[in-house]
Amino acid sequence: MGAAKIAPFEATPLEGIPSTVNLCRTSFRSNKTKPISYRLTQLRKLYWALVDNSDAILEACRLDLGKPEFETYTSELDWCKNDIIFITKNLAKWMKDEKAQDIPLTMSLLNPIIKKEPLGNILVIGAFNFPVQLSLGPLIGAIAAGCTGVLKPSELSPATAMVLKKIVEESLDPNSYAVVNGAIPETNALLNEKWDKIFYTGGTQVGTIIAKKAAETLTPVTLELGGRNPAIVTKNADPRLAARRLVWGKFMNAGQVCISQNYIMVEKEILPALIEQMKLTLKEFYPNGQKNSPDFGRIVNNRHFLRIKKMLDDTKGKILIGGEMDESQNFIEITVVQVNDDQDSMVVQESFGPLMPILVVEDVEEAIRTANKVDSTPLGLYAFGSKAETSKILNSVTSGGASINDVLFHACQPTLPFGGVGNSGQGSYRGKASFDTFTHRRSVTTTPGWMEKLLDVRYPPFNAAKLKKFRSTSALKPNFDREGREIKGFGYWVSFLGALGGKSAKGALVRWALVALIAVGAKRWTDLNGLPAFLK
Repeated sequence: MGAAKIAPFEATPLEGIPSTVNLCRTSFRSNKTKPISYRLTQLRKLYWALVDNSDAILEACRLDLGKPEFETYTSELDWCKNDIIFITKNLAKWMKDEKAQDIPLTMSLLNPIIKKEPLGNILVIGAFNFPVQLSLGPLIGAIAAGCTGVLKPSELSPATAMVLKKIVEESLDPNSYAVVNGAIPETNALLNEKWDKIFYTGGTQVGTIIAKKAAETLTPVTLELGGRNPAIVTKNADPRLAARRLVWGKFMNAGQVCISQNYIMVEKEILPALIEQMKLTLKEFYPNGQKNSPDFGRIVNNRHFLRIKKMLDDTKGKILIGGEMDESQNFIEITVVQVNDDQDSMVVQESFGPLMPILVVEDVEEAIRTANKVDSTPLGLYAFGSKAETSKILNSVTSGGASINDVLFHACQPTLPFGGVGNSGQGSYRGKASFDTFTHRRSVTTTPGWMEKLLDVRYPPFNAAKLKKFRSTSALKPNFDREGREIKGFGYWVSFLGALGGKSAKGALVRWALVALIAVGAKRWTDLNGLPAFLK
């Protein structure tokens, strides 16, 4: 089968961008995107467009990133298709009005509910490293939420950008969804428009610019950024397991993954075993070398190749594994370097490439201190060791997400919310979170006319009787004393005994079920054997 034909990259004319945005905004204001039938139709058409353009996506990702077919299917095509199927199966449930919780009995007469309403017209700015998933993933959530929007793919993956343009224009409602291609001028033209939400995936520097621009019009943003993500390998870790999983985290997409480990802290006792297992792992994964393997990708362009090369040139560390490069192919093999301190060029910057700096530490406490010093809010955290050690690390280091005894894996679960914290981003998406991030939870009450007599307490002229009446129905009694201790009154003990000590309804049901089983068993025993002698 021949390679799919992909149109040459072409930027969207700047003068046409305002009218494109206005068309999508007008479509949203018509309310056509709000019915579930419309949303499901758009999502289903997008699914089949992905199926029909699979060959073009495979070829585009190969051209842009040298991405292996296996990775394109698992992290791009099938990821988005599965996301659509999961969302379409659950969308009706997510869209339902919610009954407000913990409402006083008197206020329940107002029928308080939470309606799920689309935010409006949104802008999605994608990234080059996973050019399909990180572009269509947020757009899928926006469509599910009932929003209209414009997608701006990364110009650093130009072939994929053109395929995405074709897919969107051929499958989705052209009055509601559009693709704008281009670089900085086109992005600036989009940011000059008014949006109801901006969703950006990329680096912290550009994310900061977008956040500032959005703040001018009080536009909410979701920022999916990067970080200097630490991995920690304690002396009690399994060196073979840690080596295989750490190497996997760096060969995927040639290390161009925002959540891959940026540096590894290793307790000195396990370092020799870990390095040996890394060598064995690389030999197993790439028997003919990484450069000759169809399973190892390439750096996206020469600029990023030179950026990564400079980090390696500037290090004062010692190369333990790898180091081969080929600028003509933008190829850099997985390179393991033992660095001397946390100020090394390979630690202070996010590599976004196949570099694996290793920093030897004395103990877990030193690793925790270093992680918090290098980046106090990384996107990912990876800990290998005993349960006690990994629990301590998880409780001591803040991160957007974490995988214990693994890397990246929390972000590979399509129904887990994915996002950063602090400098690594704000907001999350994936699964239901994709729907939620583009949805406004609108609180609504309906006051019937017959309640007017009950509500007259709120109208002037006010007096002591009205105040007493109001406070008698609204003021809550504290269940704690002045020292902050809980007061366990009559209601607490009734609840405790009724639940047989269970802290939840589920716990109470389990306890009562056990009591019932014991009672039935005891009755049957007495029916067969009679009462024991001491009870006669």
